[in-house]
Amino acid sequence: MAVRIVTDSTCDLPAEAIARYGISVVPLYINVGNQGFLDGIDMKRAEFYTRLPSFSTHPTTAVPSPQKFHAIYQALADEGASEILSIHISAALSGTVDVARSAARETTAVPVTVFDSQQLSLGTGFLADTAAKMAAEGSSVAEIIAALNDQIQRIHVFAALDTLEFLKRSGRMNKYMAGVAAWLQIKPIMIMHKGKPSSERVRTRDRAMKRMVEMLAALGKLERVAIVHTHAQPERIAELCALAAGLLPQRDILTADITPVIGAHIGPDAVGFAVVAASK
Repeated sequence: MAVRIVTDSTCDLPAEAIARYGISVVPLYINVGNQGFLDGIDMKRAEFYTRLPSFSTHPTTAVPSPQKFHAIYQALADEGASEILSIHISAALSGTVDVARSAARETTAVPVTVFDSQQLSLGTGFLADTAAKMAAEGSSVAEIIAALNDQIQRIHVFAALDTLEFLKRSGRMNKYMAGVAAWLQIKPIMIMHKGKPSSERVRTRDRAMKRMVEMLAALGKLERVAIVHTHAQPERIAELCALAAGLLPQRDILTADITPVIGAHIGPDAVGFAVVAASK
């Protein structure tokens, strides 16, 4: 009997990490006009970001039904799961946690604990990965949650947007403010920490890149670090890595396309970091 881990497609974990620990991933929906796509299945991320500027109708996103979660929980119970820990994108950004909790209440075959990651992208992914590793080592759900609550304090995700156009299209910013910000060459840095989304307004792309390196340096020693981006140009990713070279570990750095569930709002060519700061 074993603890099994469930997460959702916004976690941005690479396929090999998901397969290695048998993590179950519930895909969210991306809707374009009358068409619905399962994130990462019906439409790959590179295709989404390539097509995003030219969609005639701006994409919207949706969470799976409670029945989808219930079916996965039941399948894991049938496979012999003793408990399930279901880790999802921050409740401040999505209704996924609420839907998962509804499904958990309806699941009687196995105990299900739903955990709000208070994060997005690889911020959630790092937690799911930690949970899966601990589960594989025989840790209990209570032990895993204690470790995750500690890690949440140390996870930071921040990325600089290349344009405000998609915030405007998605209704997250009015047209007047978007026009003024574009004229002033404002490149906002979107920040997520402990379930609280925030932002900094920075003038010019170069300054935004340098500011993110300053933010990275302020975190001190890093336990884990990854580049997160919305299908950014390779040279832009390389530029950020070069600027932060003295702060990054001497090994291959994971890079991940941010889920279209977030990318629909922030647009292509955003780039930044997902990190776990080392324990003090």
